[in-house]
Amino acid sequence: MRRRAFGYGSGLALPLLVLLTGVRAQNSRQAPSSGSVAFTDVSKAAGLAFVHVNGASAQKFLVETMGSGGLFFDVDGDGWVDLFLVDGGSLAAARQDAAARHRLYRNRGDGTFADATAGSGIAHREYGMGACAADYDNDGRVDLYVTGVGGNRLYRNGGGGSFRDATIAAGVAASGWSTSCAFADFDKDGFVDLFVTRYVDVGAGTGNNRFCGDPARRLRVYCHPLNYRPLSSVLYHNNGNGTFTDVSVDAGISSSGGNGLGVVIADYDDDGWPDIFVANDSLPNTLYRNDGHGRFHEGALLAGVAVANDGKPRAGMGTDFGDYDGDGRLDLIVTNHEFETTTLFRNLGRGLFVDATSESGLALPTLPFVGFGAAFFDYDNDGRLDVAIANGHVVDNTAQVRAGSKYAQRRLLFHNAGGRRFVEEGGSAGSGFAVEKVGRALAVADVDNDGDLDLLVTSNGQSADLLRNDGGNRNNALLVRLVGKRSNRDAIGARVVMTVGGTTQVREIKAGSSYLGQNDTRAHFGLGTAFREVQAGAIITIVEGEGITRRVAFRQF
Repeated sequence: MRRRAFGYGSGLALPLLVLLTGVRAQNSRQAPSSGSVAFTDVSKAAGLAFVHVNGASAQKFLVETMGSGGLFFDVDGDGWVDLFLVDGGSLAAARQDAAARHRLYRNRGDGTFADATAGSGIAHREYGMGACAADYDNDGRVDLYVTGVGGNRLYRNGGGGSFRDATIAAGVAASGWSTSCAFADFDKDGFVDLFVTRYVDVGAGTGNNRFCGDPARRLRVYCHPLNYRPLSSVLYHNNGNGTFTDVSVDAGISSSGGNGLGVVIADYDDDGWPDIFVANDSLPNTLYRNDGHGRFHEGALLAGVAVANDGKPRAGMGTDFGDYDGDGRLDLIVTNHEFETTTLFRNLGRGLFVDATSESGLALPTLPFVGFGAAFFDYDNDGRLDVAIANGHVVDNTAQVRAGSKYAQRRLLFHNAGGRRFVEEGGSAGSGFAVEKVGRALAVADVDNDGDLDLLVTSNGQSADLLRNDGGNRNNALLVRLVGKRSNRDAIGARVVMTVGGTTQVREIKAGSSYLGQNDTRAHFGLGTAFREVQAGAIITIVEGEGITRRVAFRQF
């Protein structure tokens, strides 16, 4: 299999790698403290009128408490990131199920979004869970994949804001209960493949629902996932002609894992091939190492990421890869249930990780929370990756089970203080972190193209929130968009390495990550006040084999 190359500058061509040797700042600004950055909830002002339909019922179907998903992607290629929100439905009430509707919002570029669902061709059919997006046919338009219970949907982008349901023709409907998904070019043939995590076997419709709780008190709760048979993940190979082939068995995916919720794909061992990490709920996590010959080898236990440092599996939900300590290696974060803490695995190199949760400062602050969506991102542009986590319990009547326990929970924001330490600063991070909601997906993007990263947080049975970053752009930044020619069009899997002021930052382009969602596929670099060759304060486009083809200055507010 050929190794695909991305090049920047004169004659540079390395496998899936873009090198930027420095940046020149537009001006020299004082680096702000993390406390000067606030996230403002601008959902209503932006025109987002979405409330998730979870179909909560007395029967306590497990699916009711697990959604909803959401993602950022540029639907129309205008350089402004749009967003998509996945609705659930109802297994108990047909009228409520009919009220569920996925929403596509187009970014107007002025801080507001237009509901572009009508006429888009995107329809709500199955009980929805999550989504991911990539240009699977390399026609220059980003396509959409939506997961759910009882089948998934692939929508081919036809341009002009319209999509066509290509699920059956492409062969990617799947079955059972699918959760997160991600696109990646696993064999580097220039076409992105599709990975889908699946959860547990709840049967078709309402047929396998069980009673969990305390019969004596007539107290029913949502069942623990271990009450059901786990489902394995699915890997679809892109045939390059608009169709996919299920290669889960031949690739070694179907023989291990189960209870999959979160997924993230990146080259953790630096061998040039994209690998897959799946966060499993109450079973050991799975780490599929890509051998470059069409096979994956599960090695989470040997790598040190299957269980926490006490040797016990956690209730893994959200996950992300990112180099938080600046050593050039991709570290791993996994959110878990209350009293388990979020787990941070530091990459030691040679395919090995160590549980660094306690030393990082993440353990105690995350202990009381049920974590779902999580992301590494540099919210204050100081060059170090911070962490955001969406929290919310899975038992809606948890207060009846344990006094003091809450279904709705606040979000967490961890500032990277350097020295491999984080400090939780959500309490001083503005209105976006002040509320308590039943958080699920969390996605990151610069929606207003002003140089700092904003957040989308979805909630179960509640409204989705768009959190605008106010103050993060007091430091310089650079946003890098990659366009593939020999490689896949979206450059999924490409690694961008930037050296700034003697410090190296690493980003990999990912299409789908964490829990039920996806971040902006443009690579964001916080630059502080460093300067050198490539001018900061801009969005640059790098085309494979051509170098920088476009530069657009950030908006100034």
